[in-house]
Amino acid sequence: MADEHMKKDEELSPELRAVARKGGTEPAFTGKYWNEHEEGMYHCAICGTELFSSETKFDSSTGWPSFTNPVNLEHIELRKDTNYGMERTEVICETCGAHLGHVFDENGGKRYCINSICLDLKKK
Repeated sequence: MADEHMKKDEELSPELRAVARKGGTEPAFTGKYWNEHEEGMYHCAICGTELFSSETKFDSSTGWPSFTNPVNLEHIELRKDTNYGMERTEVICETCGAHLGHVFDENGGKRYCINSICLDLKKK
C-alpha cells in the first residue's frame, strides 16, 4: 500500500508532528487546502495513503477542508474523543496512526473536518 512512502517521525515538521502525532489542530482558515478547488486525490501527508477525493470536498465555511466521505472506509479509523469536555469522533489514518481531524453528523450526512497539514493533494 503506502508503506514505502512512510515518513519517519524525525522527518516531520514540528507543525505536522503537533497535529498528526499529538492530536493538535491547525488554526481555522490557515491551512493550504481549506479553500482549494483543484481536482485530485488527498493522501496522508505521512504515509501516502489515499484518504479523500476532491469530488467529495465541499465548502463548510469552517476554515478546514471538509469532505462527505473518505475514498475507502478501510483507510481510516474512527475513535471516540472526549478531550476538551466535548464528545467527538476522531479520524485517524489506518496505515500510520496519524490524527487527521474529526467527523461530525450534519444535515443527514457526514462532515469529515480534516487538518490541511495532514493532507497531500495529488492533482489530476
